[in-house]
Amino acid sequence: MLFRKSRFAPALFAAAVSIAASGAVLAATDAPAGVPATSTTTAAAKLTAGEVRKVDVVQGKLTIKHEPIANLDMPAMTMVFKADKPELLKNIQAGDKIEFRAESVAGAFVVTDIKPAK
Repeated sequence: MLFRKSRFAPALFAAAVSIAASGAVLAATDAPAGVPATSTTTAAAKLTAGEVRKVDVVQGKLTIKHEPIANLDMPAMTMVFKADKPELLKNIQAGDKIEFRAESVAGAFVVTDIKPAK
């Protein structure tokens, strides 16, 4: 029997309901519990400003000096990213000011969107 009558049953039930509700909120907003999300600006939707330092088309990688990346909780730095698709590197060269979206995919940091800075 999962829950027997005991003095801990009400507390266990309340904890289970709280955890389930937190999961539902997280799934509905894609924001961590306790962090408000808005419909127009979420950390995942925001592009990050950066400057291309190097492009390696053969390996599908680019080096970017970037501002903090909110959705990855990453401070400003210069680092190498893998391009999600080879065509993302097509019109990019060292020295370009860009806006980009990066995500963590299977433990690697991947650029999924890139465009010239405004």
